[in-house]
Amino acid sequence: MSDSRLRTHHTDEQEEEQEDERADQACPECSGHLVVDDERGETVCEDCGLVVDTDEIDRGPEWRAFDAGEKDEKSRVGAPTTNMMHDKGLSTNIDWRDKDAYGNSLSSNQRQKMQRLRKWNERFRTRDSKERNLKQALGEIDRMSSALGLPENVRETASVIYRRALDENLLPGRSIEGVSTAAVYAAARQAGVPRSLDEINEVSRVEKSEIARTYRYVIRELGLEVAPADPESYVPRFASSLELSDEAEHRARKLLENAKEQGVHSGKSPVGLAAAAVYAAALLTNEKTTQAAVSEVADISEVTIRNRYHELLEAEQGLPMA
Repeated sequence: MSDSRLRTHHTDEQEEEQEDERADQACPECSGHLVVDDERGETVCEDCGLVVDTDEIDRGPEWRAFDAGEKDEKSRVGAPTTNMMHDKGLSTNIDWRDKDAYGNSLSSNQRQKMQRLRKWNERFRTRDSKERNLKQALGEIDRMSSALGLPENVRETASVIYRRALDENLLPGRSIEGVSTAAVYAAARQAGVPRSLDEINEVSRVEKSEIARTYRYVIRELGLEVAPADPESYVPRFASSLELSDEAEHRARKLLENAKEQGVHSGKSPVGLAAAAVYAAALLTNEKTTQAAVSEVADISEVTIRNRYHELLEAEQGLPMA
């Protein structure tokens, strides 16, 4: 085949590929022009509004930049840094499995070599006592947060609180586990997903009295602003665990709002009020639940639920009629 024929054949192939691409980019309903919405991860027809594709993978960076300088400053290679790791995720991790990239087992010589590399890598990652302290503490924070079902932002905040406590030399005379637990307790309350002291105590390795004492010390010394726990913040979790309806959850919130208006909540445990409100709401919406079930979910005594239950109903009845 001559050069001219080859060029013609190659050009025809290119034109066919371009036509196929245009066909792929056309709306299947009206053949209109398709545009990609990066914010929603969708491909939409500009003419008829048909959503052609959804849940597309965003292959861009997770950060935003508004000028060239900010873009250069944020630009990086690899995963973002995180306070949840003692070295902020900047060091190397060597997998514990003795397998190569293809999943094949390593030979005995290679296994011994990898074991030595792991040992030295671990030594380089924690060069001094401060880093070893931080590594142990962040491991505790991650373990407790997982057991309590806390989101990643709470773990990040707890890690920052612990780092501040370590930098300001608040650790002497206190256990690593105690300060870690106090950091998790404070971070959960700051994020609006509080856990009761009893729940924290169940997953911690220190006594309840030490947690409370260390928590008060840490928030005082670091100047943390932690608002008193709102009983309403416990309601969604309790209602979900008891498999109650949205109506019951809304009714429980209404009972707590009425209690606040009447001043019944003052000096009362927010967990006890939330548990009683959920129990009362279940009865008022004719949903089956028992004091024992609520007691188990909220980790609070049935006597407390009964007492608060009566107080909540009395507060609602005592409201002036509109």
